[in-house]
Amino acid sequence: MLNDNLALRGALTVRKNGKVIHQIDNLIVTTGKNLVAASLGGGATTITHMAIGTGTTAAAITDTTLETELDRNALTNSGGTVSGNTIQFDCTWAAGDGTGALSEAGLFSAASGGIMLARKTFAVVNKSSLDTVSISWTVTVS
Repeated sequence: MLNDNLALRGALTVRKNGKVIHQIDNLIVTTGKNLVAASLGGGATTITHMAIGTGTTAAAITDTTLETELDRNALTNSGGTVSGNTIQFDCTWAAGDGTGALSEAGLFSAASGGIMLARKTFAVVNKSSLDTVSISWTVTVS
């Protein structure tokens, strides 16, 4: 019997004022896996937004929202940038936007609510009103 295991893996890079603060793997949640399966069947839902928050509870496969969402922005590359078996999603929070003790992020299909593809918690990144934070999130299908 042939066995071909298809897997989704995610990783994100968090930058503050252009300097890399975190490079970490993330969790693709169940709703995200369902979204990918629906896309293979012709579904048209795409990832359009990234959210940041202050929640600290570790990501779980059953998550559908951030624990404590602070702000959500449209991706700078709406729908992501595909290259081979990877897709990269990029988002920026400019000075004055999304300030606080950031400790979680997620990928979503809408400006509010929507389907969550992935979630990750990380060590606190303190963002003042003068700071810019950007996140590049890569999902690999292997």
